[in-house]
Amino acid sequence: MAYYTKEGLDKLEDELEHLTNVERLSISQQIAEARDKGDLSENAEYHAAKDAQGLLELKIAKLQEEIRQARVIDESKMDTSKVLLLSTVTVKNLKNGATMAYTLVPQNETDLKAGKISVNSPIAQGLLGKITGDQAEIEIPAGKINLEIIEISR
Repeated sequence: MAYYTKEGLDKLEDELEHLTNVERLSISQQIAEARDKGDLSENAEYHAAKDAQGLLELKIAKLQEEIRQARVIDESKMDTSKVLLLSTVTVKNLKNGATMAYTLVPQNETDLKAGKISVNSPIAQGLLGKITGDQAEIEIPAGKINLEIIEISR
């Protein structure tokens, strides 16, 4: 079982719809075109399209299973007094004074460009359970960083 935000589950469902309605049709057309070229035993295009079809069907089956087992996290019931999954945390680097905001998300929804970090990352692990005003010394690959929690929101 995997946990998702509503947005994350919608993204998975959109991907599944694209694979089943667009990609599946495209591969079927490729197979039909290759089949029209004659002898299938020596037709590399036909075999490549059939292989692609098999991989696509496997991907579709995996996505369907992932969606069936997905559980959506109810953000309205989340506590904002401390850092938890789905918290947006504004932190200040105590060494250089820089402030950053991170949203802690399930690992499968990580998007660094959008400021969404995995709840399993070292920074998130160092912030979990902390409250506004707390400081955290966090071990990252580049060494240790000291962060102060400025704000916690949803």
